[in-house]
Amino acid sequence: MVPRYARPAMTALWEPEAKYRIWFEIEAHATQKLAELGLVPPSAAKALWDWWASGPAIDVAAIDAIEAVTRHDVIAFLTWVAEQVGEEARFMHQGMTSSDVLDTTLSVQLARSADLLLEDLDALLAALERRAREHKYTPTIGRSHGIHAEPITFGLKLASAHAEFARCRARLVAARAEIATCAISGAVGTFANIDPQVEAHVASALGLTPEPISTQVIPRDRHAMFFATLGVIASSIERLAIEIRHLQRTEVLEAEEYFAPGQKGSSAMPHKRNPVLTENLTGLARMVRSYALPAMENVALWHERDISHSSVERFIGPDACITLDFALARLTGVVDRLLVYPARMQANLDRMGGLVHSQRVLLALTQAGLSREDAYAIVQRNAMKVWDSDGKLSLLDLLKADPEVTAVLSDAELEEKFDLDYHFRQVDHIFARVFG
Repeated sequence: MVPRYARPAMTALWEPEAKYRIWFEIEAHATQKLAELGLVPPSAAKALWDWWASGPAIDVAAIDAIEAVTRHDVIAFLTWVAEQVGEEARFMHQGMTSSDVLDTTLSVQLARSADLLLEDLDALLAALERRAREHKYTPTIGRSHGIHAEPITFGLKLASAHAEFARCRARLVAARAEIATCAISGAVGTFANIDPQVEAHVASALGLTPEPISTQVIPRDRHAMFFATLGVIASSIERLAIEIRHLQRTEVLEAEEYFAPGQKGSSAMPHKRNPVLTENLTGLARMVRSYALPAMENVALWHERDISHSSVERFIGPDACITLDFALARLTGVVDRLLVYPARMQANLDRMGGLVHSQRVLLALTQAGLSREDAYAIVQRNAMKVWDSDGKLSLLDLLKADPEVTAVLSDAELEEKFDLDYHFRQVDHIFARVFG
């Protein structure tokens, strides 16, 4: 985790103290259920919860010092708790194994992280919808291969991003449900030394569902799905970030990131206004995606368990969630304050002498009786003259002077094919699909 790209609420979920508090809750809830089943004295659970009710600080340094001797993190924690609680603490961890604590805790952390990420997505979706409606009918050029294609609206660009992030949200809801499982099943997952009712009780207390069958560890295909989903969200972030970066290029300059008073773009060139936020988002997206592959490689553990996954998850758990949380918040800020230049969009639309209307002329010629091949050749012949003139010639004027065209289409019919508003007839329909 890099503090520069971290926000407090998400970071707090992954702090050592937060982890140890979840560990304690798992152990205490398990002990409580064991007491209800008559397998440990009720006084054991009471002692644990009484100590917890006193609001104790978690001494991370002390636990680390014990682990330096035991070389086992869960044993170190249990030893430290026993030192605080006293004799009754010996009934903790009855029939449990370390993975019961570690895996269930990771499920809690990932589920709670997903909740924050869903809030982030909701904020981004709201910003995208607001700006999309603001520019619902702002004409701009659609591009394919980076080349002028046909007119669209800037609102449609943003509506497309909204639809994509709505899909991301749905995927994250599904990934959260898949990861939010609890395993308190003991060594190799057979419940030989602990009742399944204990697992059900702990799962309910922590907002999880019992893992149908664990092998001492929760199967890592669940985690692979979760981190792959974060990677897809990161890719969607990068897609929108790259669009904004392209639109901010000097030759385009249809939109740009907000440039704050006092902000500097370059240590050497005072005129610079660079798309640094979206460039940063491109880099952060690469990092989040990179965590998906090791999560997939963690699926193949030896037999019922090994710990090759453990070191990986100590990195990717906090880093992926913290980084994506920051990236989503940053993108929301970019969208919310994005500077949009409709006049420049219109100027770019007009730059190439009406070439963007070529398809309508092609279709009109075919409907007037020409073969598609002949119609295409006629329109392309005139279009290339405009292209070679760098937009100084007018496609409409050239077509009006072409006898093969005027033989079947009047000037008025040609002019109608260059009507910009024609391209926006279905904008309401598309917006209804996206926003309901």
